[in-house]
Amino acid sequence: MLIIGAGPGGYVAAIRAGQLGLDVTLVEDDAVGGTCLNYGCIPSKALIHGADIAYEAANAEHLGVSADPTVDIDKLTDWKDGVVDQLTGGVEQLCSAQGVTVVEGVAAFVNNRRATITTDEGETAIDFGNAIVATGSRPVEIPDFPFDSKYVLDSRDALAVEELPESLVVIGAGYIGMELSTVFEKLGTDVTVVEMFDDVLSGYEDDISRLVRERAEAFGIDFRFNEMANDWAETDDGVVVHTEDENGDTTALEAEKVFVVGGREPVTDTANLEAAGIELDEDGFVKTDAQGRTTCERIFAIGDIVGDPMLAHKASREGEVAAEAIAGEPAVLDYQAMPAVVFTDPEVATVGMSESDARDAGYYPVIGRMPLSSNGRALTLGDTEGFVRIVADSQTELVLGAQIVGPNASEMIAEVSLAIEMDARLADIAETVHTHPTLSEAVMEAAANARDEAIHTAN
Repeated sequence: MLIIGAGPGGYVAAIRAGQLGLDVTLVEDDAVGGTCLNYGCIPSKALIHGADIAYEAANAEHLGVSADPTVDIDKLTDWKDGVVDQLTGGVEQLCSAQGVTVVEGVAAFVNNRRATITTDEGETAIDFGNAIVATGSRPVEIPDFPFDSKYVLDSRDALAVEELPESLVVIGAGYIGMELSTVFEKLGTDVTVVEMFDDVLSGYEDDISRLVRERAEAFGIDFRFNEMANDWAETDDGVVVHTEDENGDTTALEAEKVFVVGGREPVTDTANLEAAGIELDEDGFVKTDAQGRTTCERIFAIGDIVGDPMLAHKASREGEVAAEAIAGEPAVLDYQAMPAVVFTDPEVATVGMSESDARDAGYYPVIGRMPLSSNGRALTLGDTEGFVRIVADSQTELVLGAQIVGPNASEMIAEVSLAIEMDARLADIAETVHTHPTLSEAVMEAAANARDEAIHTAN
């Protein structure tokens, strides 16, 4: 088996294929672990943790704790890089333990049975029985804002700054923009966010977006909604970004740097997919079936190149399914129980259907809700803004989805994901004893609330 790309999809596919006894060659042109481990998910969460500690220490007077912390960005960055190095080293060891041959280079198809691998030593050919394409995605450049890593930053640049900018204009209030805007603001940067829509986190329900926006505003982030960033110019002190609103009025925003988060696009132009008979859909993603098989039966595709949601854990599971399918195992992926998390403050976690999704799918949904303001553990954390909302079918009480906003939402969503995966009913969650005092009690209470049986929530 040939696997192109060693991100969270490719390396997981390689390890799983090795476990199943397949002979695997894994080709990566940058760093094992891909964007997520090296330049995305892991380093961003490390910086979020550091920023949270600094902010909480400086803003705990109401608890009787006073402090004036300073942040050594060099040490914070070194610690972040150490976390990344530890994980990449672990991935390499896991691949080695399963007999995976890891090659640093660029792979491209010659046809549906052969590929070339270009390394520093030259080009070689490799024949394969099956292949998996896991080339991932890259940041989208918006017009007039090409990345230069000096003034106009992409997410990789933003995570590797050597000095904290005094001021920053962020273009885009999606999940990456909001996560890193919060980090920089908490670390002392003056952040202005420009967003073409009328709120943060477009695509999420209004009550979720509102909570995230209001908290961000409390941190000091300035928002300019319904504005487009037209262009920028270098100044003596950094940059000036020109924006235009829906009425045609323009504004000049001065900052030290500009961070552009215009979304991500699949990397489908590096592996010569056409030569192998692999077709793309109308949106530029690789067409696949439920096992990841492309229009070339012997070649599979996983991760960001097959479409939304662009999530590391989705890529990993797709990698496992593709490896198992190639090995002849009965594997298929159900996306209904695929959770998604935004690591803002507060965190946002969702899985399955929203209320409107359930109605569109033909269900008659019942909603259970538990505000964190009534949760004892949230009160002891001093963090009560948020809620747990569970969506179920009113006739069968089948759990269909959930939305959680609040501290540790990223951890709490796993319980509902498991419930959906197991076709659980509301009673299965509501009648499971949860430890007190914990945030997870709010999941139990929300399920009970949907059944009009909640103890701590008014119906």
